[in-house]
Amino acid sequence: MDKRYQVFVSSTFADLKDERSNVIQTLMEMDCIPAGMELFPALDEEQFEFIKKVIDDSDYYLLIIGGRYGSISDQGFSYTEMEYDYAISQGVKVIALVHGSPEKLSVEKVEMNPEAQDKLEKFRNKVTTGRLVKFWSDARELPGLVALSLPKTIKTYPAVGWVRGNEATDNTELLKQLNDLRQENSKLNRTVKELQSKKSKKLDLAQGDDEVPILVKCRVVEGGQEKLKSWKQKVTWNDLIKCIGPRILKRERENVIFDVLSNYVASKKYEEFSSSQIEFTDFEKIKIQFLTLDYVDFTGVGSTNYWEVTPEGQRFLLEIMSIRREINEENDE
Repeated sequence: MDKRYQVFVSSTFADLKDERSNVIQTLMEMDCIPAGMELFPALDEEQFEFIKKVIDDSDYYLLIIGGRYGSISDQGFSYTEMEYDYAISQGVKVIALVHGSPEKLSVEKVEMNPEAQDKLEKFRNKVTTGRLVKFWSDARELPGLVALSLPKTIKTYPAVGWVRGNEATDNTELLKQLNDLRQENSKLNRTVKELQSKKSKKLDLAQGDDEVPILVKCRVVEGGQEKLKSWKQKVTWNDLIKCIGPRILKRERENVIFDVLSNYVASKKYEEFSSSQIEFTDFEKIKIQFLTLDYVDFTGVGSTNYWEVTPEGQRFLLEIMSIRREINEENDE
């Protein structure tokens, strides 16, 4: 069944016309249905109620942040931030594209009002904390970021989507998809069992004090200016499992684990930083390695993924994290 996904594009308007145009063109080329303030450029409280209904009907929410905070509502927040907060509250999956160096933007594209600047900074911090964010510096980069991020998001977090009316009434294709999914699930279960039965071969896997390079990005203050830094940090597999171990003794959300690992890797180089995040592919590499080592089990509830330690992982954590009593030998005189 041919599905099309509706993507709500949210941003300030006047300063990001080119950026929005590039993104919307890319979405249409990807057979998606873009929706946003082009439908209602003059915002007010009454129209915002209509906007919420459009967000409810959307499968994904794509946020673009530049150097302006935008028009402020009677509630003291910009309509862009209100749209973002509403999408989060409704569980709509967010793709955030944030300008990496807003201080380099031209004057007409940045906030001159100190109060608006402060609100923008707080909004940026809210968006870049606890979620995967892509940074951009030129409008021409956005189509590529959308083309890379959206398919990965659709694959990881499948949404309902829209179908043609004549296809929706034909259940044959739907039953075929369900059968294919059932077969795929059966194959995955067999694969997991095979992996678990090969514990004796775990010695061939990277683990323990073996090091793994992880790409990390964070913001630090140098010379009185905030700068975006990125580098590859080597950490050991033991340090990674120790970092998240206490949190996964009970089931924990995957986005929390991502934040904990990001902050830990960034702290290996900087004592003070903000908005840290490791590369998503490296995060997936860690996830697969812990699954193969049978240290962590992964479950999904709705659109939320969870991490939980396995019995084997718990045994290993107790072995490497327990504090042993020191025995002082005293010589009799």
